[in-house]
Amino acid sequence: MNTIETALGRLGELAIEVPSWAYGNSGTRFKVFGTPGTPRTVHEKLADAAKVHELTGLAPTVALHIPWDKVDDYAALKEYAADLGVGLGTVNSNTFQDDEYKFGSLTSSNPAVRRRAVDHHLECLEIMHATGSRDLKIWLADGTNYPGQDDMRGRQDRLAESLQEIYAGLGEEQRLVLEYKFFEPAFYHTDVPDWGTSYAQTLALGEKAFVCLDTGHHAPGTNIEFIVMQLLRLGKLGSFDFNSRFYADDDLIVGAADPFQLFRIMHEVIRGGGFGKDSGVALMLDQCHNLEEKIPGQIRSVLNVQEMTARALLIDTDALAEAQRSGDVLAANSIFNDAFYTDVRPALAQWRESRGLPADPMAAFKASGYQKKINEDRVGGQQAGWGA
Repeated sequence: MNTIETALGRLGELAIEVPSWAYGNSGTRFKVFGTPGTPRTVHEKLADAAKVHELTGLAPTVALHIPWDKVDDYAALKEYAADLGVGLGTVNSNTFQDDEYKFGSLTSSNPAVRRRAVDHHLECLEIMHATGSRDLKIWLADGTNYPGQDDMRGRQDRLAESLQEIYAGLGEEQRLVLEYKFFEPAFYHTDVPDWGTSYAQTLALGEKAFVCLDTGHHAPGTNIEFIVMQLLRLGKLGSFDFNSRFYADDDLIVGAADPFQLFRIMHEVIRGGGFGKDSGVALMLDQCHNLEEKIPGQIRSVLNVQEMTARALLIDTDALAEAQRSGDVLAANSIFNDAFYTDVRPALAQWRESRGLPADPMAAFKASGYQKKINEDRVGGQQAGWGA
């Protein structure tokens, strides 16, 4: 039987990357909401992310989004982040906001548009050289809205050709991570709609190309933990984008809609060797905080992942394996449920205190006065948000 003490002993391996854009203004498809204290620069985003790590010990790196986080000197930005106590992580490309990409980017039938999109990714690789980032993450909005609009097979061929050129530019320690999404903004077909397409494209590229799984990018009812298992089994799971969904790509706080799903996913991550700093699997948040305050939203998110990881580590794997071998369906299910329903929050509070962290990071943030300070300091200028 795994004990809470055993589970807590492994929690020090947990690291969750936070996205710079989570600290900017966001909203629904209809409205982007402004809030007091919102960062105006990437430096202010990093300061907010550093506060999350200071209070939780769980978020040592920050993902960048280009061009939203462009600066003149990325080496200086790396040094600035280090002074705050965080590192610069994944670099995310953007080929979905320029008018030229209306009919596709890496898959476009227009050679000039493809050239522009490929060059953007090569620029991202140059940024990664300066920041020390390992992963280039690519999510494409490419697809079509109507049958016959474009040649679907031709688009796959063009995607492969574009990715090959980007892949050839990777440094020795760098990786390409290809994300998928089953619909939106393309509604008839999406060029990278599922894990199989991403797997096929990355497999053809080579050993430095992996799949990114966004937990909000699947059709309702999809068994996401099965996909996690399969990609780990195939050695192609590179990273997660953690969020939560009720209907589509809602980008809500991870674990908000279905904490049991998050628990099941983390079980497969641990079971498949994807947990820990040497696993090669990056855990990252990809969320937008529309109604809630942004920094507490990120704190709650990393704590949710930590709690479900602790519960997953409680599964009595020996007893589970025996129940599975003997065909005892209800016993096996009960072993899962026993771990999931264990309240680990008091033990986690003690664990945090033993590491010099606040027992309740949410309360600690509220008492810190940080939000009041940035509300007063960050007046004027252009707040960061979608597209900025």
